[in-house]
Amino acid sequence: MLSYICSICHRIYDSITLVWRCECGGLLDLRSFASHFSIKEAITRPATIWRYIDALPFWGNDKGWKSVSMGEGFTPIVPLDGTGSSIFVKLDYLMPTLSFKDRGAAVLVAKAKEIGVTKLVADSSGNAGTSIAAYANRAGIECHIYVPESTSPKKIQQIVRHGATVHTVPGSRENTAKAAQRAVNEDDVFYASHVYNPYFYQGTKTYAFEVFEQMKEEIPDVVVVPVGNGTLLLGVYYGFKELLDLGLINRMPRILAIQAEGCAPLALAFDNGLATARPVINEGTAAEGIAIANPPRSSQILAAVRETDGVIVTAPESLIDSTRDYLAKKGFYVEPTTAATFAGFFKYVESCIQGRALEKDRLFKVDPFQPGSDRKVVIPLCGAGIKAD
Repeated sequence: MLSYICSICHRIYDSITLVWRCECGGLLDLRSFASHFSIKEAITRPATIWRYIDALPFWGNDKGWKSVSMGEGFTPIVPLDGTGSSIFVKLDYLMPTLSFKDRGAAVLVAKAKEIGVTKLVADSSGNAGTSIAAYANRAGIECHIYVPESTSPKKIQQIVRHGATVHTVPGSRENTAKAAQRAVNEDDVFYASHVYNPYFYQGTKTYAFEVFEQMKEEIPDVVVVPVGNGTLLLGVYYGFKELLDLGLINRMPRILAIQAEGCAPLALAFDNGLATARPVINEGTAAEGIAIANPPRSSQILAAVRETDGVIVTAPESLIDSTRDYLAKKGFYVEPTTAATFAGFFKYVESCIQGRALEKDRLFKVDPFQPGSDRKVVIPLCGAGIKAD
């Protein structure tokens, strides 16, 4: 039987519960469960995240996920350009709702359906809310999404069209989360949070499984990941860690996490050697998807990056728009958050090559954009540009 465990006091909770946080204030994680991974079996199944069902937390005979799924996952990995560099992009905007959040939402909502949920609440800056709304409607679950009033109108329209009730909240992203949590507690309903609910990370870990399979069971040297609340970063970490524990890989890729310059509590904590990030003031950024001033899972995010000998850096706000144009001219029309990821990556590579990065933080000694580089890099394209304009 699956169960939750508190990240602080280690209290155990039945996973068939509406509790979303421990009484001590700790966040809930999913306890270890029997997970199996076989490429031989996976390749015989349809090319979706569900080809890895043996590694996902569902009861043996339940097939309810089939009616929830929209074929999400197994997005292409392609070279960034044709120069012979070793940089690859994974097109996770080629998902049913046009963002990587479909990985987590599909698994989370399928699990909610499995345990009999009839109404759920979630909060989001846009993409996660869109995904939760779409999958909840397919599952026949009443859905309420709380978003900041500054959320892109197109994202709000998409959530509404998916059949959810939208609640706009004045102020910060943190205000939005508090409003959703009040609604959850007052109505005693399921909190389908992509931050607090650990089933979401079970979905995003399939990103790592796909990279492993699509790169012919080789592991990239560096995985670049945008980070705000850490929904993709932690999924990537958990996925590769699972492959390592199963003996399918012999090392972890190093995580290069990118924050927005105007809202970077994790980068600040990393630079100062802190185990937990301190809240910051969001000074404004076009990368709304990672503009999280006080990420609840900061200690887990920092620990994951450090365990892989990775680095957290910031993206210059002034370069986000031009980087978005750069990617569009490569054929990839993306949201500003993805452009920020690349802007941070470009800035970091330059600091490595020019010797400005500290030796211990230098993931690149040779320019990965040049032909012949032996450092394989994978970067996600997390959201489609059409959602932001």
